[in-house]
Amino acid sequence: MIDHISVGVDDIESAKKFYDTILEKLEYYLIAEMDGLLAYGKNGIQFLAMKPYDGDSASAGNGMHVAFKAATSEQVDEFHRAAMQAGAMCEGAPGARAYPHAEVYAAYVRDPFGHKLEALTNGFAA
Repeated sequence: MIDHISVGVDDIESAKKFYDTILEKLEYYLIAEMDGLLAYGKNGIQFLAMKPYDGDSASAGNGMHVAFKAATSEQVDEFHRAAMQAGAMCEGAPGARAYPHAEVYAAYVRDPFGHKLEALTNGFAA
């Protein structure tokens, strides 16, 4: 159903440092980089960090978050630890959580640009 997700950022270089650091913990990597755009994924582009097309300042959407699939709870822990060290704010420490379909292991952070990010095992796309 979803081809890719993008978040707006004002500073591509600091976004690259942040996302390179945390996404490699989940085995996702920078696949392409263009002026004002970073593209990440595993077997193709799935996540973009980019400057807004209209040239206005980027802002985080209230109620929106991006959930990254993790293979293990250890990857979730590493994601959270790397995010904290890279300047994120904790929005929910790693741990078990009840989801509508199953129990998952998840962690939530807010990136330096205000976007809420999650890493989880056993999610909806498990």
